[in-house]
Amino acid sequence: MENAKKNVALLAGCQAMLFTNNVTLISLAALAGFSLADNKMLSTLPATAYVVGAALTTLPASFFMRRFGRQTGFRVGTCMGIVGAAVCCLGLWLHSFWLLCAGVLVLGVYNAFGQYYRFAAADAASYEFKAKAISLVLTGGLVGGIIGPELSKYTRDLFAVPFLGAYASLIVFCLITLGLLAYLRIPPPSVAERHEPVRPLAQIMVQPAFIVAVTGSALGYGVMNLLMTATPLAMGLCGLPYSSAALVIQWHVIGMFAPSFFTGSLIRRFGVLNVMFVGAALEALCVCIALSGVLVVNFWWALTLLGIGWNFLYVGGTTLLTECYRSSERAKAQGMHDFLVFLTSATTSFSSGLLMNSHGWQILNYAALPVLAVIGTAIAWLALQRRAVVAA
Repeated sequence: MENAKKNVALLAGCQAMLFTNNVTLISLAALAGFSLADNKMLSTLPATAYVVGAALTTLPASFFMRRFGRQTGFRVGTCMGIVGAAVCCLGLWLHSFWLLCAGVLVLGVYNAFGQYYRFAAADAASYEFKAKAISLVLTGGLVGGIIGPELSKYTRDLFAVPFLGAYASLIVFCLITLGLLAYLRIPPPSVAERHEPVRPLAQIMVQPAFIVAVTGSALGYGVMNLLMTATPLAMGLCGLPYSSAALVIQWHVIGMFAPSFFTGSLIRRFGVLNVMFVGAALEALCVCIALSGVLVVNFWWALTLLGIGWNFLYVGGTTLLTECYRSSERAKAQGMHDFLVFLTSATTSFSSGLLMNSHGWQILNYAALPVLAVIGTAIAWLALQRRAVVAA
């Protein structure tokens, strides 16, 4: 148990560094893309490239770690983060939009490996500690939510080339991550994980719990990404200063991760489906507030509630997923779950720029409502199924 807690603390530190990078990219990707792109409708393409890089790497990363272990995988992923940040810096120096996109794509590989921090904590935890381990690792993102936007305000103009200093700072945080990983002690893949029978992926995916876990995680993440990616651009077009956009993104990320201190306890107390349903309701409330006005306070409340809703759906979906696989099926089930999450996020990230530039902020928000209805329906369906089983 003590080793599990130590691992959770170290993984939370790695998560903090990962999301410092993430939030810096979220705050600046659309703006950097807008400054370099000839076609301004492609301004969110760098943010999309980040998600695409993660989506393409999610399954290979999972199988790589099944073969070589979590620790080796996390180190390889972090080194890819250093390479990606360096390519971004070169793209900005050369004023090359496509080189910037290529660098962010490589940074997505780092993100893909980093998404398994929460699974690494869960795999090494007892059943009672599993949900809490997942949520506590995600609290590391709270540090990223505070450091990332503040750092970007001071480093974006550190050099003569705009945004170069901010992207160079990402290398420093990757180096800190490598230092933390040196103290991590994750058991290597067990004999059971390597040699136990493995069900076909289709058989795992048709389980009702798997369907709802992916629906909550992927679509909840997709809605969050759709609105979050466009927010700095929307605020800029409304005449609001970048410092206000950075503040809104900062509080959005705080909303994403601060609840993790108690989300695991809420899941144990009220049940995973109830917590996920509240998450979907909070994301819907975010849309209502975003549609009510374009003042800083509207963006602030909307993005903060969006973050909390995402947390409940993402931690809940991850916890629900752990009920769906055997130890030998971890790589397959976890990899497919995160692949679908990032595939959805890539779609919504790219759609965000198109909708924002062609139809505006209001239509962008209206587009999220049908997706949230699907999430709520799926959660209610599984809840009714489980009640029927209990009644029988």
